[in-house]
Amino acid sequence: MIRKLVCALASVISLAGIGSASAADLAVKAAPPPVVARLYDWSGFYIGINGGWGQSSTRYDWTNFLVRSDNASGGTVGGQIGYNWQAGTWVFGLEAQGNWADFSRSYIDPFNRAWSVGTTVDAIGLFTGRIGYAADNVLLYIKGGAAVANNSYWAALNNVNFINVSNTRWGASAGAGFEWGFVPNWSFGVEYNHLFLGDTNYNWTNPIWRYTNVGIRQDIDLVTARINYRFGGPVVPRY
Repeated sequence: MIRKLVCALASVISLAGIGSASAADLAVKAAPPPVVARLYDWSGFYIGINGGWGQSSTRYDWTNFLVRSDNASGGTVGGQIGYNWQAGTWVFGLEAQGNWADFSRSYIDPFNRAWSVGTTVDAIGLFTGRIGYAADNVLLYIKGGAAVANNSYWAALNNVNFINVSNTRWGASAGAGFEWGFVPNWSFGVEYNHLFLGDTNYNWTNPIWRYTNVGIRQDIDLVTARINYRFGGPVVPRY
């Protein structure tokens, strides 16, 4: 009897072991595959185009008592080239941008309507560095650096220009924007920049009129949409 009980107990233990092994095999086979995340790589050289709107705020200080401000606005289009380095989720870059602009405004003196002045901005350049935070294929960034603008200022009497001044003004810029990598190597973005071009004095003269030390203060605001093509690697898998 004892021998029969021992044999029966051994049979139960053996069957239990086989069931556990089978369950373990099923558990291993049922394990889901590892999840693969897609990591967008912002590193590399890029080139692109941009277009949008801008406004030049100009303040004329003719004398100690005659001050006038104008806002010349219009469209702008241009291109940019740059390079990005990515370290984890942080992106660092350098960029050069050049734009054609058509910002213009004329002002007629309400006290003497024969007298008018005007401002035109026809070219803008930016040389900036930027720091951004990348959430996969979305990049948020701030930027800053040097700015330059080509301007023309004029004064007219009875619609006849008698003074024209053209100059290239340098200053600083600061801005922010975002980019969205909608496919590998291509991205779309929107950017805002403010240009601080400071104060400069000019002598406006002709054979009849003479204005010395005419102070002109200028700031420019730019809002542009951008499309970039990046010469970097493709999107890479990350486990």
